[in-house]
Amino acid sequence: MQNFNYMEATVAGIHAAILAGEITCRSLIDFYLGRIAACDKQGLRINSVITINPRAGEEADKLDAVFKQTGKLSGALHGIPVLLKDNINTFDMPTTSASLSLKNFTPAQDAFVCAKLKAAGAIILAKMNLHEFAMWGETVSSMLGQTLNPYDLTRTPGGSSGGTGAGIAANFGVIGIGTDTINSIRSPASANCLVGIRPTMGLVSDNGIFPYAPTQDTAGPICRTVEDAALTLDVIAGHDSGDAKTDWCLGQMPAGGYASFQKKDGLKGKRIGVLERFFGKGEIHAQVNRVMDDALKIFSHKGAEMVPLADDAVLQICPVKLAAGKFDTGKFDAAWIVSNVSVHLDEFKENVNAYLGALPPGAPVHSLDEVIASGKYHPGIKANIDAAMALSTSTPEYKKKLAYIAEMQPRMIKLMSDFKLDAIIFPHQQQLVCKVGESQKERNGVLASVTGFPSIALPAGFSDPTPDAPLGVPVGMEILGRPWSEPLLLEIAYGFEQAAAVRKAPLMPV
Repeated sequence: MQNFNYMEATVAGIHAAILAGEITCRSLIDFYLGRIAACDKQGLRINSVITINPRAGEEADKLDAVFKQTGKLSGALHGIPVLLKDNINTFDMPTTSASLSLKNFTPAQDAFVCAKLKAAGAIILAKMNLHEFAMWGETVSSMLGQTLNPYDLTRTPGGSSGGTGAGIAANFGVIGIGTDTINSIRSPASANCLVGIRPTMGLVSDNGIFPYAPTQDTAGPICRTVEDAALTLDVIAGHDSGDAKTDWCLGQMPAGGYASFQKKDGLKGKRIGVLERFFGKGEIHAQVNRVMDDALKIFSHKGAEMVPLADDAVLQICPVKLAAGKFDTGKFDAAWIVSNVSVHLDEFKENVNAYLGALPPGAPVHSLDEVIASGKYHPGIKANIDAAMALSTSTPEYKKKLAYIAEMQPRMIKLMSDFKLDAIIFPHQQQLVCKVGESQKERNGVLASVTGFPSIALPAGFSDPTPDAPLGVPVGMEILGRPWSEPLLLEIAYGFEQAAAVRKAPLMPV
């Protein structure tokens, strides 16, 4: 068992090693627990893990016993250690949304996605830090404090699923699950040289996940490879009778599964729009733009046709017209969409109150008012909580945002149809992920979030190395498609991943 290289191990590699008798589920769990012990709260002090599953070794032993008896794996994720964002309910471990106001609270049952992971043989190894209540993108919380980026300890890991992202990048587990309301799966994927999938709304249930804005909330994989992300999506996707949004996914999933769309020539013949308005133009954007330029050359070299989408094309998406009937060209960008279209803060209060109000009598809080009164939350989210408390879903402003969303969706489809596009590409973040103590700027993930269209963030390259970032800071690209086009997006992502070979583990103790 000493010859197997656990670092950067994939699901397929692990399963092949188990079948060959080279490793066991127990040795796998022991390796990752050792990594966490060496690097999370000591060593580099990534500070990503809120709770370790105290029964992980016992669960691994049971899986090993099943394999010894049957000679077969118990499921698609047999023995695979999962890092789960701590806003996803687990009946056997606390779920805190990284808030001291919910410390030690353990839900009565697993979230739907958690149950599906366990049914596939996965082991929930740890619950991971997030930006408290998933309310922004730096991954700082009252429960754990600031999680650090393993590629540059002076930077954040993105967010809000940054604990999951940092942990997967640092090889604390094999696959991760995050949630995404605006950027929160793709931001840590971009910042940590990972693959993150925000699925089409309704493909993955959010039943049993602490809510932010159900119009935009979804869960999805955060993994080191496209293949593992696709395998994970196969497990967690599907209809849930407890989540009406998933009624839309019936008949939409490929018969052979998402993992079957791994084509080395996946870029060949694809027609891909380059969303120029989502690229920065200043000196602060130079590193990201250099990486993206190099990535786009690989797309072309491997047979994709790259189609520039300049303002006259992109403004077809904009739902706002001036009095003269022309589009308001000065407003439409990601920041404008976050402020004027996204309903994240509008829906927060009512849905969080409903979630907390349904908790059992022994839960520490039952409303946002009680959270605020407790004072047990990080001061960094106070401004967002205050803003959310002043909003509701009964205002004309909220209804206007819903109208904008309803208008943008067909406009996106028309743009892709007019230009005969298979997908649209842009940097996930126009500048490098921010330093600790700063706030994320110019993230582009909101376009997929408000439309509900699927997108994949994957590694595009690294910035120039510095003393703080000896490999450079990861830069992620985002590939957006039509609803239910995950198979096509996975072809594109896999084709680029295989051609570019960008993924490097951070420089950490082995």
